[in-house]
Amino acid sequence: MNPSDIDRLVREAKGAKNNAIAPYSKFTVGAAIMTGKGNIYHGCNIENHSLMLSSCAERAALINALVDGERKFKAIAIVSGDKGYCFPCGACRQMLAEFAPEIDIYLTSGKGIEKFTISELLPHQFKKK
Repeated sequence: MNPSDIDRLVREAKGAKNNAIAPYSKFTVGAAIMTGKGNIYHGCNIENHSLMLSSCAERAALINALVDGERKFKAIAIVSGDKGYCFPCGACRQMLAEFAPEIDIYLTSGKGIEKFTISELLPHQFKKK
């Protein structure tokens, strides 16, 4: 991806973070996923009183794209209100591994933007045999 696409994706993720609902953790996260066609879908974390029913930004963005019929993905940007990088949780990593195995993952922090692959973040993926 070129730098302007990465910057756009990060801006879109920051915008999605503004819609996060995190009354319990106060940890807001936004994600923006770019498809092979160049379409962008958004997600934010949404907490629920029963924390097991909460949803992560990464899965929300991915599911929004899948519901719309998208099946090929280029990149996802993940931003949070924290100073450090916000790595996807294990469930989000597994979903990305299954539905977007070639995706580039861009994480932001006060230090800048870092790029990862899903294989780097989830080296021993659960795979259908």
